[in-house]
Amino acid sequence: MAAQTDPLETLATRALDLVREGAVVGLGTGHAASAFIRALAARVRDGLRVRGVPTSEETATLARGCGIPLVGLEGELDLTVDGADEVDPELNLIKGYGGALVRERIVAAASRRQVILVTADKLVETLGGRGRLPVEVLPFAVPFCRRRLDDLGLKPTLRTQDDRPFVTDSYNVILDCAIAPLPDPAGLERAILAIPGVIDTGLFLGTAAAVLVADGGSVRELVRRPS
Repeated sequence: MAAQTDPLETLATRALDLVREGAVVGLGTGHAASAFIRALAARVRDGLRVRGVPTSEETATLARGCGIPLVGLEGELDLTVDGADEVDPELNLIKGYGGALVRERIVAAASRRQVILVTADKLVETLGGRGRLPVEVLPFAVPFCRRRLDDLGLKPTLRTQDDRPFVTDSYNVILDCAIAPLPDPAGLERAILAIPGVIDTGLFLGTAAAVLVADGGSVRELVRRPS
């Protein structure tokens, strides 16, 4: 009996078709992005010339170890390949379960195109279906931000790791907010960002140009409809 192919490896192989010789590629954070980085590194070893811009220190360590040359944000990126925690039918996203949402936002904004790799279980009818929205905040502002987020009905919880507050690469912390499916993600995003001390939210609205979805043994491409 043949071994089943890892769906993330299948997604990564498909995403390689989007990478051109000489490209500068944003490298996301998380399981799907890591699979892409390993697949891209194999092409680099075969002679493909690319440079990567990592969205986290974890990603930078992986990419360097795999032999992918890294650069900063000095110029525009051709493409960013990343994962997501939720994707709705309009290709809006919730990201940040891995804690790299701020750098992921910046790298996506610096790119001509953001492509998201997900398995089918990440697709939701309405954002918020998985019940969690990360919000990155300044450590000094945590008590205040918790109260204001609670006022919005979000029930924030400080993310921890090894019994200590989880600290992002930008030296902030994350409040994971309990949410139900969101009738107005854009309105909620505005309300959260209006709280002094909030750095960013996990709502990525209108950033993805395309989403590659591993479903069974195949990959389907979802493309953002023109607004």
